[in-house]
Amino acid sequence: MTDVQTILDSIHADLLPRLGEGKVADYIPELAKVDAAQLGMAITTVDGRVYRAGDADVAFSIQSISKVFMLTLALGKIGEQLWKRVGREPSGSAFNSIVQLEQESGIPRNPFINAGAIAVTDVVLSGHEPKEAIGEFLRFMRYLADDESILIDDRVARSEVQTGFRNFALANFMRAYRNIESPVENVLGVYFHQCALAMSCSQLSKAGLYLAARGSNPVTGHSVVSPKRARRINALMLMCGHYDGSGDFAYHVGLPGKSGVGGGILAIAPGVASIAVWSPGLNKVGNSLLGAVALEMLAARTGWSVFGD
Repeated sequence: MTDVQTILDSIHADLLPRLGEGKVADYIPELAKVDAAQLGMAITTVDGRVYRAGDADVAFSIQSISKVFMLTLALGKIGEQLWKRVGREPSGSAFNSIVQLEQESGIPRNPFINAGAIAVTDVVLSGHEPKEAIGEFLRFMRYLADDESILIDDRVARSEVQTGFRNFALANFMRAYRNIESPVENVLGVYFHQCALAMSCSQLSKAGLYLAARGSNPVTGHSVVSPKRARRINALMLMCGHYDGSGDFAYHVGLPGKSGVGGGILAIAPGVASIAVWSPGLNKVGNSLLGAVALEMLAARTGWSVFGD
């Protein structure tokens, strides 16, 4: 393998003149305060090596990247029964669209658009108080990253609660179709807190390693999911992980990935590495502009695309 650190450093150097491109998410007031001129990258390989470049150790709000980990928890709780409540197809619509949800009788198209993720959160919450479900999620993330310092940013969570009207609309719509079982305010309380988790690229790349290594973390020895389930989560990330930009991401990068409006992207090179990039400026479909460019460069220079080099 070509020296990964050299490749990372070269990508960071190539993108330095473009720092600040894109538009920081401003519909969540706390996210609007983040300086766009930042770029972090971290890679954790299946043999446990960690490579970093730029702002790789700056914590950011992972937002929708949390949906991958909540999906993992929900599948652990109810298994394939989950797919009675959430679909597995690309949406082709904005991440917070309600139109498709009405057409399809309250069943979200996939677990990575907001409606689908809210239904997944409802599964994890079932039978628990919101604080218990939030605690379970936080413990799970610390377990995956092998890092007890990971925290939820309460200011971001409060900011989302105060402005998350469309998410309340989605959840109430699904409740009307009996696809949300817990009280809507409880489900969204958990949802907003999971999205407000703060992690660095270094931490996030470690947390995603089980998806690159057939369901287990080879560094810690922790078994997380079966190889079959890891493969299926990766498939969903490839098809649905970037909202209505998923096809474009697959075309340019060729890796399973999940973005968040905080500017982060988690990408998986199966059998090779877990990759996290972060740059807060977003493109027109809500994905990190420079993050996606950095991953396209990485795939080209390493040959890690699942479709070949």
